[in-house]
Amino acid sequence: MDELSVRTCVSFSGEFVYGIHKPDYTVVNLREKDHITTLGHIDGKTAVENKINFPANDVTIDNADWVFEISNPFPFMGATFILKSSADKRIENANPFDIISKHKFSKLKAGINEFKDNDPLLISLGRMSTDADLLIQLARKSCLFEVDPNTGEPVGIKYEKTKKGEVQQAIKNHHLFEIVSNNPFLPDGYKQAMVLIPGIQGPNKIVGEYKKSAGTHIWEYLRENSYIPWGHYAANMAHDSIRYKIKALKKEDLIGLRHLYYQRVYTQVAQSLGISIPAKKRTLTEQELESLRIHLLKTIKHHEGDKNNLPFNASMWGWNFGFDLSSSGYRLNASHQQIHQQFAIVPKYTPGFINGKNDESHALFPTYTQGDEVSLFCRQFRNSTGKNFFETYINAIKNNRRMDGRKGKAKSLIFYQDENIIAFVPKAQRSQGEVQIMATAKCGNILEANSTVRKSLDMAILTTARMLEKLGVEMMICYELSKRFDNPDNDQRLIYTFIPRHPKSPGTYSQWLSRWIIGHYPEDFASACNKAVNQGF
Repeated sequence: MDELSVRTCVSFSGEFVYGIHKPDYTVVNLREKDHITTLGHIDGKTAVENKINFPANDVTIDNADWVFEISNPFPFMGATFILKSSADKRIENANPFDIISKHKFSKLKAGINEFKDNDPLLISLGRMSTDADLLIQLARKSCLFEVDPNTGEPVGIKYEKTKKGEVQQAIKNHHLFEIVSNNPFLPDGYKQAMVLIPGIQGPNKIVGEYKKSAGTHIWEYLRENSYIPWGHYAANMAHDSIRYKIKALKKEDLIGLRHLYYQRVYTQVAQSLGISIPAKKRTLTEQELESLRIHLLKTIKHHEGDKNNLPFNASMWGWNFGFDLSSSGYRLNASHQQIHQQFAIVPKYTPGFINGKNDESHALFPTYTQGDEVSLFCRQFRNSTGKNFFETYINAIKNNRRMDGRKGKAKSLIFYQDENIIAFVPKAQRSQGEVQIMATAKCGNILEANSTVRKSLDMAILTTARMLEKLGVEMMICYELSKRFDNPDNDQRLIYTFIPRHPKSPGTYSQWLSRWIIGHYPEDFASACNKAVNQGF
């Protein structure tokens, strides 16, 4: 089978080519305990439980949905992913905007019960109110609760059957339900009943858990049929560890969120190489994690040059923080205010197809990661200058001077650092407030990150997130930029990028053209970051 050397959807024959992922895999179940409970009742009678969320053994996925991966004609513009089952349902109506509700204003009245259910003023109240009693009224207006007869507190949501016989939650106003359940000032009992109890948001299986006596509890969910090929995982703060704000996030919470990321990537890569996992039905210790990482590195190095050695050779990690919903129904950032992080592994290749002939592959199609573009540039820089790019880049950051030539003003781009990382403001920011974390140690991905580097990364991520919230950031996107596990270049460094959403510049056509509009000198923003870090949290 041929290997395509250039990642583009345009074939030299003048036809479109694309990859199809047809996932077939097993997920090691590292969850130790269950939390089986009743979520509600159908028409007040038949119980709806969450047993499906707590599989007893490893999870085998042998018939997952196909995912099409279409490289952009221009490789530097990334790739497009289409989940087949989702697209199949929309063949007759592919308008993605017909879900937008048409709201009508009602006259302002004294009580919320006089508002129409689709009134945008209810959405605004649900978003902006800090009054717990008012939020409870709005929550009760959005759905039908099951309550404890003794206390009147919610214990679940009522379920009902549709005309087609399908079971669904008795939610009467989905937009109001979303905005109220994500309001930090809603009492915790209502948050738990509406969105936090395992299983209340769907049947996704829980395959990992991190729990510490200090109050840290995190579930790891598997999204087996995902827009990310081969499934992805979400580490969610659990129903009994409510974290709607970064200031509520403990050091142990962040360590746990990241531990689940390292653990899942290491164990899934080990499985693909036939390496035994140190444990099942429990969380790996830090020592076991480090031993497994070293074993993986040695195995990969031993088979260096064997193209078929490493089926999955890259990782993805991301964190969307901050939920918001406009009164017109537009969701503005994350799917949920409760802190969660997502991650996945990426295969080296996927079978390539052409013009709808999807039964017989004619080539291996290289998969997309943004880190590949960085790797390509590093090679070009080295060939052109004879120097390593990241080594040169780190020196430039440390030797930075102001562009305006002013003396006596802030000149450093770095606002936090230790012996393994620097956290800094990029000289060319891509948003009002972009900051990055970069490994200064020779580490280009999490397989190359030893336990000391991992601790540095974890604390830098927590410090940076706390700093941004302290500056006023309410919504942000964070993601990892890394090299492939089998890329021998020891110059490329692991990078984490934080992109805050600014209320007055959430996104414009300029940004799609990669023309980023900034209203300050980067050194001055770095100074503001540094001040926030040094003031403590």
